[in-house]
Amino acid sequence: MKNIVIATRGSKLALWQANHIKDCIEQQHAGEVAVELLVLKTKGDIILDVPLAKVGGKGLFVKEIEEALLDGRADLAVHSMKDVPMELPEGLILGAIPAREDASDTFLSVQYDTLDSLPQGATVGTSSLRRQSQLLTLRPDLKVVSLRGNVDTRLRKLTDGEFDAIIMATSGLKRLGLTAPKHEILGPPRFLPAVGQGALGIEFHQDRADMHALLAFLEHRPTRICVEAERGFLFGLQGGCQVPIAGHATMLDDNTFSMVGFVADLTGTRIIREQVNGTADDARTVGLALAETVKGQGAGDILEEVYAAEHASR
Repeated sequence: MKNIVIATRGSKLALWQANHIKDCIEQQHAGEVAVELLVLKTKGDIILDVPLAKVGGKGLFVKEIEEALLDGRADLAVHSMKDVPMELPEGLILGAIPAREDASDTFLSVQYDTLDSLPQGATVGTSSLRRQSQLLTLRPDLKVVSLRGNVDTRLRKLTDGEFDAIIMATSGLKRLGLTAPKHEILGPPRFLPAVGQGALGIEFHQDRADMHALLAFLEHRPTRICVEAERGFLFGLQGGCQVPIAGHATMLDDNTFSMVGFVADLTGTRIIREQVNGTADDARTVGLALAETVKGQGAGDILEEVYAAEHASR
């Protein structure tokens, strides 16, 4: 019996994701493999009273986990792809990307059915500058307030009346079977998700041929292509997970995809949005080229202002 250790964060969602992959592996390799979890606390789990953008968005939820892969305490790690930095530590790879869950966001409220039905000046909670900018584009009257914490904490703050509504990733809610009395899907083309949202990434050391073989059954080519394109776009903009950047790719057929890239300022008044089609083999290159296109339209200036504003407020 081969023993495998998965490194994971301790949040309910992270544990669901790690246990989901654990179950898939043990089912696929029944009687051959036993999987256990190594639960670690990351910087992002510890610092909960500061907006993510102010404590450095890149790698907040993965650094300690990657250290466990590099020093041999764990064989693999399961991440939400939207949390994974663009550049991985030397020696580590995203060896498998399973089929994606719903990439959209969800509007959640106790009283109000939809985003459009919120009263003037309503308070909406979100931890994401991307969601903030899109909310203010659609509803410039709203008061958008930073909301940190795990899924349960955010929902509790909503039901306790701290917010009129909150916005969260649909995938996390679906995976944990959670919702609110009133809810509305906010998805493309009206509301664009974060790069990699809804997708999981399985990270391990590039020299682990045994992991490649063990996990090959989980690889989902269409998801890999779309996520590669989206991550190329984010990398081209040198953006972390906590910037007002959205990127969403969808397959048109087995070999071609369409992708929308979005950059906005924090108030949602300046928006750059472009769409491009590409082929599977060029996914990352197409994403990079789309980044250059939006930079040529002023996205670079917008992002510089965002970074300067965030730096000044620290």
